[in-house]
Amino acid sequence: MLTVDFTRFPLAAGDRVLDLGCGAGRHAFECYRRGAHVVALDRNGDEIREVARWFAAMKAEGEAPEGASAVAMEGDALQLPFPDESFDVVIISEVMEHIPDDKGVLAEMVRVLRPGGRIAVTVPRYGPEKVCWALSDAYHEVEGGHIRIYKADELLGRMREAGLRPYGTHHAHGLHAPYWWIKCAVGVDNDKALPVKLYHKLLVWDIMKKPLATRVAEQALNPLIGKSFVAYATKPHLPVDAATIADPAIADPATADATIADPA
Repeated sequence: MLTVDFTRFPLAAGDRVLDLGCGAGRHAFECYRRGAHVVALDRNGDEIREVARWFAAMKAEGEAPEGASAVAMEGDALQLPFPDESFDVVIISEVMEHIPDDKGVLAEMVRVLRPGGRIAVTVPRYGPEKVCWALSDAYHEVEGGHIRIYKADELLGRMREAGLRPYGTHHAHGLHAPYWWIKCAVGVDNDKALPVKLYHKLLVWDIMKKPLATRVAEQALNPLIGKSFVAYATKPHLPVDAATIADPAIADPATADATIADPA
């Protein structure tokens, strides 16, 4: 289940990709399948070992094209162990809402991204996330849980402050928001509740079979209750201040944001 839409976020074979806070590795695996040189980094050692096993299995089964490479490693998002401008692409999906120093994380991502490189940031969407917080304290008041809810313009503003130029946004996972509302209402750890079990079966069916009915339903629901907000940006070849002088479109926020659609 991908949150980043690779039709909006082009990836070429041979691109150097950092999946920061990779978790179970879903985006890292997709980048590997597309022929990239992938580094999947997370602070959770157990997840990293599992991602490494999947990378090895994918290689053994020939799921990645010749020339692609993938490595999984433990690391700190605030102190990335890479030189400046090491990557063509950086993905950080459903991570920034967990980290107190989100500005520091953005700064590190910009540091390791080459000029002209692309970045994808996904976070829980403001409206659906507010419902979850209202229904359940246990949903977010846990160690390592969500510590903030982003509004779309707030996240885009922080990305600009870090030196990035956002070029597009959308929402994803419209079918998943009601599932989490149900879980929050009956207890986030109560997986045996009948509504949770039934909805979970629906989501598994959707993910495994990709039926037309759920695809159409999700497309209709994404703008309304999509669980995730996704923002895409590039790193300018010039520093932001110099780029503003050289390109009047950047100096005019209305013009600069003309390509950004589907705000939260």
